[in-house]
Amino acid sequence: MCWTFIPCRSKTIPRTIWMTCTQVMMIITYLLFASAIDGTLFAATALLGICYGVQFSIMIPTVSELFGLKHFGLFYNFMSLGNPLGAFLFSGLLAGYVYDNEAAKQQVPNLLSSSSISCLGPNCFRLTFLVLAGACGLGSILSIILTMRIRPVYEMLYAGGSFRLPQTSNH
Repeated sequence: MCWTFIPCRSKTIPRTIWMTCTQVMMIITYLLFASAIDGTLFAATALLGICYGVQFSIMIPTVSELFGLKHFGLFYNFMSLGNPLGAFLFSGLLAGYVYDNEAAKQQVPNLLSSSSISCLGPNCFRLTFLVLAGACGLGSILSIILTMRIRPVYEMLYAGGSFRLPQTSNH
């Protein structure tokens, strides 16, 4: 199997390597968010959106290659659970908890308005972005492990150039 960036029709880079690359770019993006460097918000947001798009577009054919199409609807729905589950865990629970704690730290005793507590500055979500970077780091490691484990599958599928075309023998 060809594991380099040399373009060849029958031997290509496994899709899981591209997943690892996007995970690494997402780590960098989340660290940019956590560092709150001026002028990086829009570029980091665009990069994060591109990475999510690449991730989702790579997952679908990878799952179909590895598990087949017999139960593809079940696998697709299982993959689709990632977005709402991640939004609930990281946005609803983690980000809310971190924001509330940071807002409580910044609270100044105010006799006029004690009902509204808000957080100002980059510390409000820094821990959330660091946790997200760590989750992407774990995802990168798991993508590398997956790549190593499925290498024989890809070698078998693409040994003749395509797993869709019948292989001919030159006997």
